[in-house]
Amino acid sequence: MEHASVLDERKEFILQKGGCAGNGLRCDSNSISGSISQRACVYCGARVVLNPITDAFHIVHGPIGCASYTWDIRGSLTSGDDLYRNSFSTDLKEADVIFGGEKRLLAAIEEIAEKYHPKLIFVYATCIVGVIGDDVDALCKVMSEKYNMRVIPVKAPGFSGNKSVGYRLACDAIMNLISVHKPEKRYGINILGDFNLAGELWIVKEYMKKIGIPVISTITGDSSYENLIQAPSATLNIVQCAGSSTYLANRMEEEMGIPYIKISFYGIEDTTNSLIRIAEALKDREAREKAIAFTKKESEKLQDFLEKYKRNLKGKKAAIYVGGGFKAISLIKQFKSLDIETVVVGTQTGKKDDYEMIESIVNKDTVILDDTNPAELEKFMKERNADILVGGVKERPLAYKLGIAFCDHNHERKHPLCGFDGVVNFVEEINRSINNPVWKYMEVDL
Repeated sequence: MEHASVLDERKEFILQKGGCAGNGLRCDSNSISGSISQRACVYCGARVVLNPITDAFHIVHGPIGCASYTWDIRGSLTSGDDLYRNSFSTDLKEADVIFGGEKRLLAAIEEIAEKYHPKLIFVYATCIVGVIGDDVDALCKVMSEKYNMRVIPVKAPGFSGNKSVGYRLACDAIMNLISVHKPEKRYGINILGDFNLAGELWIVKEYMKKIGIPVISTITGDSSYENLIQAPSATLNIVQCAGSSTYLANRMEEEMGIPYIKISFYGIEDTTNSLIRIAEALKDREAREKAIAFTKKESEKLQDFLEKYKRNLKGKKAAIYVGGGFKAISLIKQFKSLDIETVVVGTQTGKKDDYEMIESIVNKDTVILDDTNPAELEKFMKERNADILVGGVKERPLAYKLGIAFCDHNHERKHPLCGFDGVVNFVEEINRSINNPVWKYMEVDL
């Protein structure tokens, strides 16, 4: 696939279905320098996974700028404490870079310990700490013993890899927390990789309740210290965000004997299949029968609604650029159910098997991108005449500049898009955005 305006180093990360695929799409690699990737850094990847733990303290060991990634970085909701929305920073200065920042970190941990008496603190070592070499591990161990609390280091200098590395570091921190606990085994599931964006975890938990399957621990949406340490007791792990939590699921299977399945609760098809597969994985015949009856009832309720909107949306073209592969796959299926063709699709952290699945379900000539940049995204959306872009907050200005409709499907959103409830919100938003009369008055040089 030749594209003269694409950096030579990026051509292996771009695939057009039906073209010469060669060895397939290159992925799961560090961003190409100079391409201004939309992907976030290692620290960001770790932080977004751990942030929703509602009663955890987060100390950002580094310059104050890193701590700006704090309040409401995710639309994660809580049924309890909202402490997780805040950050604490050691605010390293030039002198600390020269002489070391361990004294500042020691003072920060002691202040929090004596003022708030927490059960759990995460200490993020950012870029500058990775350079100056503070012994964060040793200091966290000393503070844990002194104050009888868990102080867990997350050594996540942003330059040390990509967002996926940050995910793994967060998963290692969670294993550090839960592996020392040995609660008695019981029937139930852990939900991994759901961060309760706009309350979506509560929707999933209500579905589990309807089919009779207990939820033991949620990792990490609306979770707490006490909730997390019960995770080793579960019968099964279900993985919603495969990119962030498959590594954790693998470790829990190897070290705790808890099997897992990957699921998705986006769209009617995937929500239905996921609920049934969970019951089957648990070998619970009664739950399976309830899941079949429940999903059939909910699907039938949505048919008239979908038919009404399909008349407005048939023949439209969609571009997708989201974080993980599973979400992209679910979105392609949702668009197909609305007679909308996906013409461009990409992810920040997709894996080889994700892209193989994507290629198998999209139409010929669909452009598939890994870790794309704004210039590439603009180029292919214009070439394929996309009517709407589904992405995150960083992609919104690009879409609007091009006169293309936009749907926010990232972690900043304030309304749920998962489950049967989310189908209504998603379809209404897609329709409002694509068919908004404002596009008639825009003059865009395409």
